[in-house]
Amino acid sequence: MGDLTALDITDSAGALADGAFSAQDLLQAYLARAAQYEDSLNCFITLLAEPAREQARAADARRAQDACLSALDGIPIALKDNIDLAGVPTTNGMANLRTPQQDSAAAQRLRQAGAVIIGKANMHEGALGATTDNHHHGPTHNPWRPGYTPGGSSGGSAAAVAARLCAGALGTDTMGSVRLPAAYCGLAGLKPTYGLISTRGVVPLSYGLDHVGPICRSARDLSLLLAVLAGHDPDCTESIHPHNALYATPAELKGLRFAVPLSPDAVPCEAGVWKDFEAHVAKLRQQGAVQIDLTLPDPDPTGTRLAGLLISEAEAGHALAAELLSRPDDFSDEFRKMLNYGRNAPAYRLVAAQRRLQATGQKVRKLFDQVDLLLLPTAAQAAFPFTRPAPAGQADFTQWANHGGCPALSLPCGLSPGGMPLGLQLIGRPLSDGHLLSLAEAIALLLPRLPLPEPFA
Repeated sequence: MGDLTALDITDSAGALADGAFSAQDLLQAYLARAAQYEDSLNCFITLLAEPAREQARAADARRAQDACLSALDGIPIALKDNIDLAGVPTTNGMANLRTPQQDSAAAQRLRQAGAVIIGKANMHEGALGATTDNHHHGPTHNPWRPGYTPGGSSGGSAAAVAARLCAGALGTDTMGSVRLPAAYCGLAGLKPTYGLISTRGVVPLSYGLDHVGPICRSARDLSLLLAVLAGHDPDCTESIHPHNALYATPAELKGLRFAVPLSPDAVPCEAGVWKDFEAHVAKLRQQGAVQIDLTLPDPDPTGTRLAGLLISEAEAGHALAAELLSRPDDFSDEFRKMLNYGRNAPAYRLVAAQRRLQATGQKVRKLFDQVDLLLLPTAAQAAFPFTRPAPAGQADFTQWANHGGCPALSLPCGLSPGGMPLGLQLIGRPLSDGHLLSLAEAIALLLPRLPLPEPFA
C-alpha cells in the first residue's frame, strides 16, 4: 500500500472510498509515526490512540454497510488543546484548566462527519504567543529542523500535520495563529470569515478576533474540512449564517484584480522573504492577473498589533478570571502577568484600542471595493530557533484579516535561504471563503512543491 501518510486528506478519502485500504489501516500508519517521532517532536498534550482505534473500526463498519457519513469518515484529525472534547482535559496550554462534559461545536461537527479524533495538540500557553515553547508541556519542535519553533499559537497542530502524525488538524487564529504555524511548517492553513465556524467550546482569547480554522497539506483539503465545520450555531454569540460563503466560483486568474497592501518598509522582512514573495506576485501577473496599486491608509502594523494584544489580554483575563484568582499556579508567570496587565488597563485605553481595531477592520474591508484579492507574505521570517528571541512583529502581515473578519489562508510557497518553509497569504472579502479556496488551488499550481519533511527520531 505504500506510505499511507504521504497522501493528503483528499487522496486518502478517495482511496478509502475505493477500498484501497481501511480506516484502521490509515490510523495505524499515523499512530506508527507518532510512536516513532512524538517523543522528539512533542506535538500532543494528549494522544487518544485507543478511542481513535474505536472510531476507525466504526468508520470501517459504516463503509461496509454503505453508510459513510462524509468524505472525512475515517480520516484522523487532531484538535488544538483549547478546543473541547468531551471527557478529555482541555488545558489551553496551561498546567490545568477543565475537563469538559460536552464537545465543542467544531468537535461535534467532526464526529458527525465520522472523522477520527487522534489527539489534543500542544499550543502556546493560552494561545497568547507564536512559538509553542510551552512552560508546562514543553516545546513542540518544527519537523523541518530540531530546536526550531513550529510557530504558534497552534504549533502542535501544524507540527503534527507536517510530521504526518495526523492527516489534518484544527487550530485557532486570533491575529495569525493558524496561518503562522502553517507557514513555518510548510502547510496550508485557513482562517475563515469571522463567525463562519462556531467557537462554542473553545477557550476564548479575544471574543472579537478568535477564529477556528483547519491546517492541512493542501488547499483542497481545507475545502473539505471547511464544508464540514462551517454553519450557524444558535448557541454561539459570534456565529453567523454561511449564506453563500462556501460557494466556489470558478477560479479565473486572468483579469483577477489583486493588491499588495503593505510594503517591506512597513514590515521589515528577513533576507529572502520579500524576494520570494515578489517572484510569486510576478507569476500571478504573467497569468493575466492585474495588480492594483493600493495600500492600507496610514498603515501602522506595530500600533494596530499592540491594540489587538491589549484587547486579547483584557478579554482572556476576563474569560479566565476565576482560574486566575483560585489557581494562579496553573499559569506561568509571563502569562499571568499579561492577563493581569489587560485586566488592570484603564477603560479609556481599552476603548481606544477597540475603536482602532474597528476602524482598521473597516479599512481592510473597503479595499475589496477595488480588488478581488489581497496578497502578502504570511510572515516576515521563516521559523527560527528557540534560542532566538521571538520577533515582535510575527503577526504584522496576518493580523489584518482578523480585524476585518476576512477569510485568509497561507499556502506553502518555497524555502528561505536557510532551507525553512515560507508562506504566501491570500486574503478575500468576507463570506467569499469558497471562492478564496478555489483561487488558492489555482495559485498553488504556480508555486513550488515542497518535499515532505522527515522528522528526527
